Amino acid sequence: MPKYQQNDEQLSDGVNLLISILVRYPEIGTISFDPQNDNLKMTFLLSGIPSPQEFEAIRQLLSNSVYAYQMLEGVTGTIIDIQLSSYDKVAMLTIVRDVNTLSKGEIALVITLLREKLRERLITDHNESMQEEDLLLQEELIDNMLESMKQRQTVQSLIAIREDGRVLVFNK
Repeated sequence: MPKYQQNDEQLSDGVNLLISILVRYPEIGTISFDPQNDNLKMTFLLSGIPSPQEFEAIRQLLSNSVYAYQMLEGVTGTIIDIQLSSYDKVAMLTIVRDVNTLSKGEIALVITLLREKLRERLITDHNESMQEEDLLLQEELIDNMLESMKQRQTVQSLIAIREDGRVLVFNK
């Protein structure tokens, strides 16, 4: 296969993965892919700034839950980093995960935990027009694109953001 065609397929898989994750999970504000570290960085926006104790409790819950999920799935070597930064009255919760051990089920687990623990604070871009079958299609795409990303060496850094109900993807 010509090199440019292979690079286009890799870029397309990465773009499709980021779009599918943002469409399926409106809680995620931005998502980026770093090919050098082979990881995804998901950023969630929170109204108000959690106290250090509240953040630590959330960080521990997410870390322990991801590690327990990975253990049940028989996956080892998981890399997870959870950070909190704030600007004015908005906080950004960032979760960095390695692509090689990330799964669709784990993303769903993290979203569910954040919905439960940060219910009032989690800023969500609601899309009322999404049907159940559209959501299932996005989940299937996420699964397929994650598998594709694990098998191919992607060289493009990508970032996807939400803006006015749309998803925009850029090369970094």
